[in-house]
Amino acid sequence: MTAMLDAAEQLSRADLEALQLERLRTTLRHAYENVPFYRAAFDAAGLRPEDCRTLADLARFPFTAKADLRDNYPFGMFAVPEADVRRIHASSGTTGRPTVVGYTERDLDTWADVVARSIRAAGGRPGHKVHVAYGYGLFTGGLGAHYGAERLGCTVIPASGGMTARQVQLIQDFRPEIIMITPSYMLTLLDEFERQGVDPRTTSLKVGIFGAEPWTEAMRREIEDRFAIDAVDIYGLSEVMGPGVAQECVETKDGLHIWEDHFYPEVVDPFTGEVLPDGEEGELVFTSLTKEAMPVIRYRTRDLTRLLPGTARNFRRMEKVTGRSDDMVILRGVNLFPTQIEEIVLRTPAVAPHFQLLLTRQGRLDALTVRAEARADATVADREKAAAAIAAAVKEGVGVSVGVEIVDPESLERSVGKIRRIVDLRESGTG
Repeated sequence: MTAMLDAAEQLSRADLEALQLERLRTTLRHAYENVPFYRAAFDAAGLRPEDCRTLADLARFPFTAKADLRDNYPFGMFAVPEADVRRIHASSGTTGRPTVVGYTERDLDTWADVVARSIRAAGGRPGHKVHVAYGYGLFTGGLGAHYGAERLGCTVIPASGGMTARQVQLIQDFRPEIIMITPSYMLTLLDEFERQGVDPRTTSLKVGIFGAEPWTEAMRREIEDRFAIDAVDIYGLSEVMGPGVAQECVETKDGLHIWEDHFYPEVVDPFTGEVLPDGEEGELVFTSLTKEAMPVIRYRTRDLTRLLPGTARNFRRMEKVTGRSDDMVILRGVNLFPTQIEEIVLRTPAVAPHFQLLLTRQGRLDALTVRAEARADATVADREKAAAAIAAAVKEGVGVSVGVEIVDPESLERSVGKIRRIVDLRESGTG
């Protein structure tokens, strides 16, 4: 196994930390000298790049939030001339201005390298065919996976998202070993295989690399059992790079190894911002170590996890993301995450693993309705029994009373492979 790892994956902890500090100091200087936002933020904190003498000193520097990127739309966070930017990606902008990220030629090379490393850690090898069902375009998933797979020496099938029936046909005809896809869209493919009368366990697929949304161990078990594949997690976000920031190794499936030679992780208390020791759960924060076009310093991801020692690699692991601090629903004083509902839906007979949380206001009180899709063969009695079971499980496991609606198959709104998990109608006054 060691012979397959690249040089950085074999560094001792001391050598890795020395490399991180060298790259961190360079990144801080690059950001300060070339991005007015960072110059102003550092100056306001009374700090200069040279004040970072140890890795622990990074905690003295200010955070970067998504709002800062939006305030500097479109190119205010770039640290190189626009002529040196080779590609631009952006978020959907559904909740405000999109966040825009840029890449130099070297950044694109780095990105391809870390995604190739990720696919290899997942079990991919040169010569494998990789079916990429992430969306292409401004979203980083499709092109990030695409160039990483090619860098590893794989054959890419750029299917993108949508046209589900055609995806199933392509998988049968082209016989890929690997699929890169959101976990919720993989379950949609699973439904389509079964609708076409094809046993998903008979496909050529050996490995599924799933990212772009939180998913649970229960969903992993369902996918692995019904597809007869290894299901592993990939992590990334556009603001930091895209997919390939961290990857779960197929031999252990025990959390995602962070490629710490390129991305420096911290976990902080979501409320105080205090850095937490490894092993304690909090909000994940990343500082890029090698990005040229758009370095990010202490970027608050809002993802909740904890840092753990390495196992299959020397790099530290991050535990599977349990949810996002900004996805947390506070319902009548109780904190609730969509992943808690997902675990309940997955173990409920007669419903598909597709659900949505609808928040409304009834008088002065907030109300939550769980909308879950029925399986195609579910009877009216099955639906009524499932609704009662979900309501009881939420009350017992989470501690709040919710409404439950079992809706028709494929009736929940979808976009590029994802279902919108939370619909908040409280501000609009609807409901």
